[in-house]
Order: sequence, then C-alpha cells, then structure tokens
Amino acid sequence: MTFYTCFDDKGTVIARCQTQEEIAVLRRMGRPIADVKAMKNEEAVVCSLTGSPSDYNDDF
Repeated sequence: MTFYTCFDDKGTVIARCQTQEEIAVLRRMGRPIADVKAMKNEEAVVCSLTGSPSDYNDDF
C-alpha cells in the first residue's frame, strides 16, 4: 500500500493520504497542495501502526 505526503508551496507537510482520491478531495476543499510525494516504506509503517492516514488530516 502506498501512502502520500502532501506539501504546500513552502515545503511544509499539510496532509498524509492513502489514496489519490483523498488528495483530490483536499484540493477540491481548497488545500494549497503544491507537491505530493509517495512515502518510503519505512515512513508508511508509521501510518499503518497509528491508524488511518486521514487521522493526520484535520479536514476529514
């Protein structure tokens, strides 16, 4: 499973998402997503251990 980290134009992490659809929802909501990068496996493990990536998104 691939997880994604979304960044604003200053390089600040603004969300972590599990699917491209979640990223699209955030864009429609007006979140200033300037860049999206797939997380490395060792980074993604943290998401799977702590719950859903949407737990990191205050807008969901």
